[in-house]
Amino acid sequence: MKVAIISDLHSNREALEAVFAHIRASDVDTIYCLGDVVGYGPEPEFCVDLVRGHAKLCLMGNHDEALLNDASDFNPHARMAIEYTRARMQPKWYSASERKARWEWLKNLPLVHQEGRFTFVHGSPRDPVREYVLSTDGILNPEKLAAVFDSFTGIAVGGHTHHPGVHDEQMNFHDLEKRETRTFRFEKDRKYFVNVGSTGQPRDGDPRACYAVLEDDQVTWHRIAYDYRVTQKKILDTGVLSEVLARRLAIGK
Repeated sequence: MKVAIISDLHSNREALEAVFAHIRASDVDTIYCLGDVVGYGPEPEFCVDLVRGHAKLCLMGNHDEALLNDASDFNPHARMAIEYTRARMQPKWYSASERKARWEWLKNLPLVHQEGRFTFVHGSPRDPVREYVLSTDGILNPEKLAAVFDSFTGIAVGGHTHHPGVHDEQMNFHDLEKRETRTFRFEKDRKYFVNVGSTGQPRDGDPRACYAVLEDDQVTWHRIAYDYRVTQKKILDTGVLSEVLARRLAIGK
């Protein structure tokens, strides 16, 4: 096992290109995406095409699902972004074949991927698309976190919260502490829940794009600087997407 894992791209072309460039410069050939390719950002088609063309696996995220179905339970900023994305991407009978192919690809994204002792999801093993496994659950909601750990064997790997780190069985959360790179080694026969963080919209106070490299005995996160000001301008230039979605890229919140 040695795979680069991206998640929560959220239509952020600049962040995704920076992460892909970093992956290409490393010795990792396989890429998995844990979902939320779309939502929030201004360039969903580019991100879908890049993942379709280069990732060996992509799972369904809650924004991908909302695009196909319903975003009524999303906050207003997220819901407007889904409506913006749907208007751009949902095919009509007369649409070009590439637009139809993107939509069909999104419709067929799997919810869970099992590989050896690793369970890959977007949210959690109990609810692969929508459940958040928060960095604070070990302190504020230990019964929930214990139930999540009871729902899988081995090591679970997800995204969704946009906050990279790893939960251990003692309910501790080990985060990146704003480091550019951090490696966490797995102890033999222990269970862990790994969050790979967000490529396109980090929320741990660090605006740099994030991805992880997963190996049999460890996970290594990488923070990649990119010019978020370009993405901010594209968001504002849509005339539709909220200014809040642009502002948060600068602060990683």
